[in-house]
Amino acid sequence: MHANQSPPANPLLFSEGLPPFEAIEAEHVVPAVRALLAELSDELERVERGATSTWESTIEPLEEIGERLSRAWGVVGHLMGVRNSEELRAAHEEIQPEVVSFSLRMGQSRPIYEGLLELRNGPPFGALDATQKRIVESMLRDAQHSGVGLEDDEREVFNVIQRELAEATTQFSNNVLDATKAFSLTLRAAEEVVGLPPSLLQLAAQAAGNAAEEGATPENGPWRITLDFPSFGPFLQHSRRRDLREQVYRANVTRASSAETDNAPLISRILELRHDEAVLLDFEDFAALSLDSKMAPDVAAVEKMLEELRSASHSAAEHDLVELANLAREEGAAEADEFAPWDVPFWAERLRERRYSYTDEELRPYFPLPKVLDGLFSLAERLFEVKIEAADGEAPVWHEDVRFFRVSEEGAPIAAFYLDPFSRPAEKRGGAWMDECIGRAPGRTPVAYLVCNQAPPVAGEPSQMTFREVETLFHEFGHGLQHMLTKIDQPMASGIRNVEWDAVELPSQFMENWCYHRETLLGLTEHVDTGARLPDDLFDKIVASRTFRSGSDTLRQLYFSFVDMALHHGYDPEGSESPFDVQRKIAERATVLAPIPEDRFLCAFGHIFAGGYAAGYYSYKWAEVLSADAFAAFEEVGLDDEQAVRATGKRYRDTVLALGGSRPPMEVFQAFRGRAPTTDALLRHSGLAS
Repeated sequence: MHANQSPPANPLLFSEGLPPFEAIEAEHVVPAVRALLAELSDELERVERGATSTWESTIEPLEEIGERLSRAWGVVGHLMGVRNSEELRAAHEEIQPEVVSFSLRMGQSRPIYEGLLELRNGPPFGALDATQKRIVESMLRDAQHSGVGLEDDEREVFNVIQRELAEATTQFSNNVLDATKAFSLTLRAAEEVVGLPPSLLQLAAQAAGNAAEEGATPENGPWRITLDFPSFGPFLQHSRRRDLREQVYRANVTRASSAETDNAPLISRILELRHDEAVLLDFEDFAALSLDSKMAPDVAAVEKMLEELRSASHSAAEHDLVELANLAREEGAAEADEFAPWDVPFWAERLRERRYSYTDEELRPYFPLPKVLDGLFSLAERLFEVKIEAADGEAPVWHEDVRFFRVSEEGAPIAAFYLDPFSRPAEKRGGAWMDECIGRAPGRTPVAYLVCNQAPPVAGEPSQMTFREVETLFHEFGHGLQHMLTKIDQPMASGIRNVEWDAVELPSQFMENWCYHRETLLGLTEHVDTGARLPDDLFDKIVASRTFRSGSDTLRQLYFSFVDMALHHGYDPEGSESPFDVQRKIAERATVLAPIPEDRFLCAFGHIFAGGYAAGYYSYKWAEVLSADAFAAFEEVGLDDEQAVRATGKRYRDTVLALGGSRPPMEVFQAFRGRAPTTDALLRHSGLAS
């Protein structure tokens, strides 16, 4: 903001720079967005009156409208994820239908659609570059998916569906957050916390203290276990009280499936609405509609890939389960002959400790967050020749734990990002994600949000990370790199925009591979007490354990992917079969330990019912094939050959990271790799190669 400009009366209507988070309140949302929509509606009418077969008259003004809407509405969506409150929800719920209506109006504009068709079919199209041509094609497809071709009556039905879907998916997400927040297990006796590691005892005592249990200490309790993953995950891995493991496990798989937060009716309704939407648009089902804008050509190709991986992993997963039961039997555990799902994390951790002689707890002190960030940034500098520096205090933030960083190249600023690392179950949704704050455009550098949910600092020490949390940070940073290092100036195709959904996980999963490279991993470590780096023998054990239970882990992801695809392809939402019947049927061939009858994991499956992964959960595995093959390019030149790694890193940056959505992803991949991808590297990394 220039010195002579006064700030807008409503801080959500900021026109440039970073969002003024310290000033934005729930009360600003409705008036700001409503005023903005009124302005943009007038602007849209002007575009419609002047829409012709030129880039300048049609694409550029639409781009500006989209940017202005996403600037304000994007901040609201971001705050719904990281600073959720009753007031914000109410504001979001009130104004969301108006945002959906405006987006539909823009997507269904006949004058604009006809202008786009004229542009694509006329002489000016030949003068456009490859990026512009791809944008035009994508806009035409998106308009068709928005119902531009529907007659008036059908269009009204379609619009009602879109508004209801937006409300239903938001309600689904809110229900999961509320159900997660509603459960807690307070332990007061020493025998109830037998086996729990010190870090979890500290976290649980801190949670109890935050819940008004005065005088809670890690040594004497009380201890509060929640369904927030940094609490729930380690509890299932380490608690020696099988009855308590069962209680927490059951609470997790029945989350949001009862009382006022029951998502089961919403699941059925969302599936009905999606099916009706697809049929209106002349698609066989929602899966066909979803894949129309993805890299995979059709459902058959997706199912072929999933089945290839299932057949490679199923017998390995069966073997994994037998090993756990044998260990339990050897230890004289009663559950050895009647293994239940709440036994798997516990015995898997015992087997891993025995086989590789280390524990997650042993690793934590070696991975303090500040050191992990230093190592991660050093890797980015090595591979992509960028410098990342802390800029805390230079940007408004939504919580005191949020940090801000700037990215430069040869001394010139090229991007920036926020990092929100710690879990806050009362206001922040679970999981980890990257999102856009600002996209690249001429004269504008990109800014990303990186959000994780790792254990917060306890007892005045820095956050100590599990190895999985380190991998997660690398994953989200990979998404951030594609957003921040794009070289495309067309906003509609820069960074992660216009990248097919099943290719968007390539750069994120690619980064995870570096966690198993010796120099990279050792560079992330510094023991919080001694300052020592991770010992070589522990590094060797981490690498050796990489393929530990990979059959089970792979099968779990495939199970989710099969369920997602089955619910969106061939399933009749109005038939006698419930979504849970479909889930159980798939479990028979895609799990080795049947879900318990009460399992309602679908009720918290936000990826497909409240996120962008509907009929697209397979994308994780599809992109993992690409990312493993991309990393293999570095392995082939030698990971410790500095010159070769830098050269390969430059090629990767100039293709995968730089080109964004300006080219089809297969074309981008082949530009980097020189050939089409194969599953060889993924199966090798997973220890599943035959």
